Amino acid sequence: MTTTRRTSVRLTQFAHGGGCACKIPPGELEDVLGALSAPLPAAAGTPLLVGLATGDDAAVIALPTRGDTPAQAVVSTADFFTPVVDDPYDWGRIAAANALSDVYAMGGRPVLAVNLLAWPREVLPFELAREVLRGGLQVATEAGCHVGGGHSVDDPEPKYGMAVTGLADPARLLRNDTGRPGMPLSLTKPLGLGVLNNRHKATGERFEQAVATMTALNRDASAAALAAGATCATDITGFGLLGHLHKLARASRVTAVIDTACVPYLDGAREAVRDGYVSGGTRRNLEWVAPFTDFGTTDADTRVLLADAQTSGGLLVAGEVPGAPVIGELVPGGPHTLVLR
Repeated sequence: MTTTRRTSVRLTQFAHGGGCACKIPPGELEDVLGALSAPLPAAAGTPLLVGLATGDDAAVIALPTRGDTPAQAVVSTADFFTPVVDDPYDWGRIAAANALSDVYAMGGRPVLAVNLLAWPREVLPFELAREVLRGGLQVATEAGCHVGGGHSVDDPEPKYGMAVTGLADPARLLRNDTGRPGMPLSLTKPLGLGVLNNRHKATGERFEQAVATMTALNRDASAAALAAGATCATDITGFGLLGHLHKLARASRVTAVIDTACVPYLDGAREAVRDGYVSGGTRRNLEWVAPFTDFGTTDADTRVLLADAQTSGGLLVAGEVPGAPVIGELVPGGPHTLVLR
């Protein structure tokens, strides 16, 4: 559904990008981070279970057990971005759901968040900032996650997100390096958020289906994946389906085969691609994965949608998740990490 809603301030016009499409390109980011992993010695007593090595969704450490205390892991992540929609309350909800998603993508549950806010204090009224924070609090409350303050800076460009701490069972994590040949691939939200958000920024059209998708927590999908015995997953955000799946397949030393006819898309997504509402982030995603991908006969618009920079997208799970379409499978590693059929 598409509607047009006039607002006195269009937040998206104060940002050079929008949502997760404003991420630093994955290739450039990997060049920067490549030599920065420095694990603490074992004597530190808190083993790092997941760090920089595989480019997973969050960092995870194991807490030391004492007596009869069950083993627990702490999941830590941070995510923030420029306005993806004009409505400040919706932007807050979307940014919070997106930040919490990294914990769900690891098989954890968020327990504490702090706000990260950058605001052009002499340009935009603080009433709008209050609405952004109210939206973030609403979604965190829905998730059963405390919000305990945060940090703010004066910035020419508005940005909002959260740093989130979660808890998980260290024996039941969802990781991106545990995929094995023969596992099906399930996708829990449709694609197309990036191109619809880009159209919204350009025209002011409001896409209710996109807002509903971005504000939906990945909590139930994570719980369903764990209940089904899954051990491998990632969430689909700024690097697009192809980018995040490439990272998963590379970390797991397998090849991912996508049945392009089975991938779900939001209403209006193909029309947005046809009409040219494609972000630079999406084009950079496609350029990054091209050397690792056998595109087969897949048409150009479908390639764009598969690389579309999502904001608060769904989980991609190596395993079957009730209610989620199976869009492909993992097979033994070959010359490409990604194959489109």
